[in-house]
Amino acid sequence: MTAELVRGQNHPLPHTRLEIRVSAGHPVVAAATLGDEQGRIAGAEAVAHPGAAALPGVEVPRQAATEHRLAVDLEAVRDAVHRVSVLLALPVGVDGPDRFGASAAPVVTVTGPDGTGIAGYTITGLDRESALVALELYRRQGAWKVRAVGQGYEGGLAALLADQGLDRPAELAGSVLEAVAQGLARSVAAPPPRVPEADRVRRPAQAQAQAQAHAQPQSPAQPHTPAQSATQGQPQVPAQPASLGQPQVPAQPATPPAPAASPAPAGGPVDYTHPGRRPAPAAAPPPQDPAPTAYPTPVAGDATGWSMDERLYNQVWGMFEDLARTTAAYRSACQFAESRLDQELDRALSDPRNRIGGAGDAARAEAKARHDELTARAQEALDRDLAQLAAESEVVEPALPAAYARWDSPVWQAYRVPTEAPMAVRLGDLHLPERTGLRIPFLARLPLTRGLWVDSGRGHSEAAGLLDDAELRRLALDSAVAHAVRLLAVHPADDFRVRVIDAAGAGAAAFAPLVESGVLAAPPAAGAAGVSAVLAQLTERVDLLQMALRAGASEDLPPGLDTAEELLIVHDFPHGFDDRAVTQLRYLADEGPAVGTHLLMIADREEAAAYGPVLDPLWRSLTRLTPVPDDHLADPWVGHAWTYEPPAFPAGSGVLRQVLAQLSDARGQGRPYRR
Repeated sequence: MTAELVRGQNHPLPHTRLEIRVSAGHPVVAAATLGDEQGRIAGAEAVAHPGAAALPGVEVPRQAATEHRLAVDLEAVRDAVHRVSVLLALPVGVDGPDRFGASAAPVVTVTGPDGTGIAGYTITGLDRESALVALELYRRQGAWKVRAVGQGYEGGLAALLADQGLDRPAELAGSVLEAVAQGLARSVAAPPPRVPEADRVRRPAQAQAQAQAHAQPQSPAQPHTPAQSATQGQPQVPAQPASLGQPQVPAQPATPPAPAASPAPAGGPVDYTHPGRRPAPAAAPPPQDPAPTAYPTPVAGDATGWSMDERLYNQVWGMFEDLARTTAAYRSACQFAESRLDQELDRALSDPRNRIGGAGDAARAEAKARHDELTARAQEALDRDLAQLAAESEVVEPALPAAYARWDSPVWQAYRVPTEAPMAVRLGDLHLPERTGLRIPFLARLPLTRGLWVDSGRGHSEAAGLLDDAELRRLALDSAVAHAVRLLAVHPADDFRVRVIDAAGAGAAAFAPLVESGVLAAPPAAGAAGVSAVLAQLTERVDLLQMALRAGASEDLPPGLDTAEELLIVHDFPHGFDDRAVTQLRYLADEGPAVGTHLLMIADREEAAAYGPVLDPLWRSLTRLTPVPDDHLADPWVGHAWTYEPPAFPAGSGVLRQVLAQLSDARGQGRPYRR
């Protein structure tokens, strides 16, 4: 049975040789991109399109049409390929609408090598989009799955390719659409005439030749073409992909084949004959439903990468994406069930005959039963996926290195200052309301491309509403210190510095462990004079490094200039800041990350409201974090509002002072502040 997917839902693939069928209400161009784990494509050579229809493992049609068939062999794609995205675009110069919303919704179906449906997806909700990612086949824990995407782009094929990381996407999009519009690509071949049933019986020799053609071996790297299965005496199909037009229907032998011989041999040509139209043998057993696909046993670090840290990083992001999409599928299914229930009840009540007697009650009961069945199936799928992700989390979390681990992880008991920086750092945890106990580590790549802002205001959090202002500020300060200590702990001792601006001195107690351990680059700056001095020094440093970077003259930097990365913690902003200091702060936020100078702001945006919109770019340039759980982070796939939970040292734990002691020893006990 074909699984009907909704946007964001995934489904396991029982085969690696597949056919993807596209049906649209108007001519469309079909293409495919081969991407890495993040869906990024390396270049134009990773795009199969009408001008270059065949790539290893993928072949697409060469012209616009209302019906398409794409041939896919997942065993033949390169090892670096983790996502095969199927694209649809409206052609230019062809009569028809200029947006998908002006015609019937496209339908995409994934079938097996014998034509049996695996998964289908009707792409609804389109409006002004002229190009879209219909679905994607992706590799997960050594197995392949299909996911319904339905992501549209008003900017057309160029915007879609740019979103997948292609350089100069407009050039490739223009050449593809121009080739289709001018008819430079080969036309779709007309399907051969169907062989009458009587002729099949009278021509056993032809059927034998057809069977021999099916037995010929074929390289998995080359998708099947109908020309390879054509026989003498039948209309010859031009050499072209199986996805172009209707495939040739092979002749059938006089005696029905045994059930074991009906599928095409592995590696051989694909038999596209619909299994429901084959004459069944007299003693054939009834078809059995395929056994449910069992999830593989979770293993920490089973993602791709050059090192264990990279594999764990990719695995965590895979869990993040899987949880986002499986939850999106559940929510979409529940919304669909509610919508259909409302429609069925409206139809039932609109008929006056159903308002009298038991007909109306029966109609409502039937509608409610269908609604409950849909939601129960959606809940069952969600529970199954969440159980698998929870099992994976239980394996992955204990294996995380210090940079990715929680503060209560045993890995910190054996902490030693690293000799090189990791590829990412943990900023907290994320979860969704469907299962609050399943926490996904929130990892940020290093070096940081954006500064951090710990919001000491109330925001939209219910937890913040239960605290007074003083307690909220204290938690924000403690959270900022935890972030700063983590950044110090995951970098080599001399490669990362921390400076502090505490103009009013209100954070002296929280900053005391940093001051006492001697890990700060200088004492915390206080007062307006201290604010001005630190900002002037850092601004000059960023200017020099920027000029050296742009001129390629790093050897001309002044002697003794410290080029290590720096983190500036700003507490109680905007206290002690004048207009010049605010301008310098904005400059550091914009230009500092490129040369290793980063901001960590502890501030309430409302307290800086007097500056007006001049500070809006500053807030937008920083990653907002909160000291209490808050729903404000949106994932990049389906846009869920995730609950962010800040990092915190365990109550009564000595991990903070233990880590700072290790850093202090690595830098030299009692080492004076760097100027």
